[in-house]
Amino acid sequence: MPPHLSADRPAAQPPRRGTVDALISQTRRLRGEVDAVRREAPGDEEDAQGRWQRALCTLALHQLNDLDAHLAELRDGPPEVPAPPPAPAAARTAPAAPRTGSLLSRVGSAEWNLLTDEASWSGELYQILGRDAAAPPLTLDELPSLVLDEDRPMLTAMVTDCLIDAKPIDGEFRVVRPDGTVRTVHMMGEPVLDPDGSTASMWAVLRDVSELRRSQRVVGETRESFQRERHVAQTEHRLAIELQESVVPPWRGSLRLPRTGPRALDVAAHYLPSSAGAPIGGNWYDALELPGGETLLSVGDLTGHGVSVTSGMAMLLGALRGMAVAGTRPGQLLSWLNQLIDTTVQPALGSAVCCRYLPATRTLSWAQAGHPAPLLYRDGTGRALTAPDGVLLGATSGAVYGQAEESLRVGDLLLLHTEGLIPRNAAAPHPGEAGGEAGTAAVQRLLGLAPRFGEARTAQDCVRMVVEEFGGAEREDDACVLVARVGS
Repeated sequence: MPPHLSADRPAAQPPRRGTVDALISQTRRLRGEVDAVRREAPGDEEDAQGRWQRALCTLALHQLNDLDAHLAELRDGPPEVPAPPPAPAAARTAPAAPRTGSLLSRVGSAEWNLLTDEASWSGELYQILGRDAAAPPLTLDELPSLVLDEDRPMLTAMVTDCLIDAKPIDGEFRVVRPDGTVRTVHMMGEPVLDPDGSTASMWAVLRDVSELRRSQRVVGETRESFQRERHVAQTEHRLAIELQESVVPPWRGSLRLPRTGPRALDVAAHYLPSSAGAPIGGNWYDALELPGGETLLSVGDLTGHGVSVTSGMAMLLGALRGMAVAGTRPGQLLSWLNQLIDTTVQPALGSAVCCRYLPATRTLSWAQAGHPAPLLYRDGTGRALTAPDGVLLGATSGAVYGQAEESLRVGDLLLLHTEGLIPRNAAAPHPGEAGGEAGTAAVQRLLGLAPRFGEARTAQDCVRMVVEEFGGAEREDDACVLVARVGS
């Protein structure tokens, strides 16, 4: 059907071809860039943000494809359709079907003559509505029979406003095709006026926007899913922080343990969080005065992140304190902790070092479970203590943990830390140092602080030096450091 000319306006002049060609080139270039972004979006269906990114890119591609086709039609001008010879409705034949899924198969036109009550549909409109091309086109009174019940009042109102008040039509409604499928149709139309200014007919373009609306719904759903998951993650992160701070509160300065008596330890500790936005892990440090004047020192790390790991760490630390107060020695204590983890519903792995200091003899008894050994600094030099046997907590049932003893002197300094203290990308030795595995390099960097520790007055000063040395690095995991200096 050739485009109509409204009697109250002149025909618009087509734009210059070169201008439209430039717009087509820009559209296709942008379409290629959007498609590249879509391919680079994460493909993991568990990733809500990735699903939202791909859905948004798909929606943009739908719109750019339609824009490209629209501009091509604008450049080439309206198709010349010869007026068909008069023929009975039964002899009506549809024009050649365009490519499936193309823009032309989704855009049709119609005109309803109000004086003769005749209707004229394009072949594309028959395809959109799933109608037999041999059937007569529906009149305006018959058209609502294709529309879903809840959308009929809107269509009726739009057509009435157009015919009575000469208002343009611009709205959407859903139609049910004969095969039962539901399609969303966007209708744009306007009245065609006769020389007297009266409405003679109504002309409209109908476009199948089902796929476009589906893409928009997917974008909305994935956006909501992403926002919900982000809200849950933020809530869990906040809960994990609150739980961790309630179990491992930050220390303000040094502690003296035991609080009374000679040969006490000057103890300080610090928690170093992971990089901004990373989940809270299961690291802990602890210093506790025990009955009889002994002191418990421990650091550890339960693998994983989030509220469940932080709550598991709280359970583990509570059990450790309780058994230590009951007099359990470090080796046996770790064996029972391993048994506790082995019987929990949530499988977990953890590392820990547990030390018990007896001030009367300045003796340190200690055990470790797959954890870096304590570092001992004396007379300006440092070394790692020789570790007794011990596997990760939760690694195997019935594990036995060895126990070692070390005689300390006045002024000795012990440093306990978790593995995340030095990030892997920052664990390489300084120039001139011997190479080795990342763990060895990390220990060497810590031992290199021995001369500075010798000049420090308190354990808190030593902790501050460690934080200054390693605290500014980007780390994937959180970490803890605990320093204890033997007093006179």
